[in-house]
Amino acid sequence: MRTNILLLSAILLLSLSACNTTNSLTSQEKKDGFVLLFDGKTTDGWKSWNEDKVSGWVVEDGCLVGQGLGGDIGGDIVSLKEYDNFHLKWEWKLGDHGNSGVSYHVVETPKYNAGYETGPEYQMIEDDDFRDEEGNPYPLEDWQKTAADYAMYLANEQKQVNLGDWNSSEIVFTPEKVEYWLNGKVVVEFVPWSEDWYERRNSGKWDQFPDYGLAKTGKILLQDHGSKVWFRNIKIKEL
Repeated sequence: MRTNILLLSAILLLSLSACNTTNSLTSQEKKDGFVLLFDGKTTDGWKSWNEDKVSGWVVEDGCLVGQGLGGDIGGDIVSLKEYDNFHLKWEWKLGDHGNSGVSYHVVETPKYNAGYETGPEYQMIEDDDFRDEEGNPYPLEDWQKTAADYAMYLANEQKQVNLGDWNSSEIVFTPEKVEYWLNGKVVVEFVPWSEDWYERRNSGKWDQFPDYGLAKTGKILLQDHGSKVWFRNIKIKEL
């Protein structure tokens, strides 16, 4: 009986510790000027793409959770506020065969069907276990894998992903240099709007989306691409 009680207590503690002890700023982050984009209790500060409310996302145990109801179009939420230069931090975890991402400089108008038409994306996906809509294994190109600047820049050899568990990510954006971080390591670096950047942009992937990546200010977007995804500790500092 004692063993069973201890086991149940451990399971309860694990379930309670999922997110509800987070979503706060350290004293140093406060000094540095970071603010929370998610308070751990509500969806305040967010809205569904081209809607006036939040659909398909809920707050569970202090996590902002995409329910997996989206797809190539629909399901994403965006920040109410727009940002130009920034340092963004967040923690995330994917559901089975997960696919999500965080985009920025997203221009939200009825002219566009989805945020990826304008905003660059920090990719988050199960690299070796992604599946198509029929449940069949779907091999990914390197530019489609986690921490890549989607269809633009690949993550380097410093990349380490915690499959099925929490990961921490950061984007530092300035006109001089962009850094993508994953679990404490810089995995992508590039200069936005440089000759190299335009060469990659014009290589064919974005031919159907002529406004991709051109905006210098815009909204932060969290993607629901048909699988469950958890976010917590979403923080931003304007630079």
